[in-house]
Amino acid sequence: MRPGGRVLHLDTLARLRRAQRAAQPVLRLPVPEGMTTPLGCDAVAVPAGYGRLIMPRLPRVGCVYADAAHWWWLVPSDSDHALEWPAPARYVTGAVVPDVPQPPALIHRPDGTLPYTPPIPLYLTLCRVTGTAPAWSRPVSA
Repeated sequence: MRPGGRVLHLDTLARLRRAQRAAQPVLRLPVPEGMTTPLGCDAVAVPAGYGRLIMPRLPRVGCVYADAAHWWWLVPSDSDHALEWPAPARYVTGAVVPDVPQPPALIHRPDGTLPYTPPIPLYLTLCRVTGTAPAWSRPVSA
């Protein structure tokens, strides 16, 4: 340390990082009016080309949002627990959409009051279209 210099502690760095994140605008996918999210809400994003392949293969589709580059599916919170979503999918907690200037458009709204796409069928369909084996079916190495 230089004479007169300041020492930054880990808690100071963590506080600065939180403040930096808080300063960035946060854009969440809006849940349509009349729908409830009793299980919380996260989202799975995929490139638009994959979205077109996935949608017709799902037995039930919840709210889906899209722009020119990505499609987002609303899923219950913690749908990433014990799942490795295959690339190029991106799992976002809180249904926060990063790096977009405006919200994507709602392209599918299910009947009823729940906005969720069931995560396991979405995961399996995504694995199929990306040619990725589901995490639980991969060989275990010692």
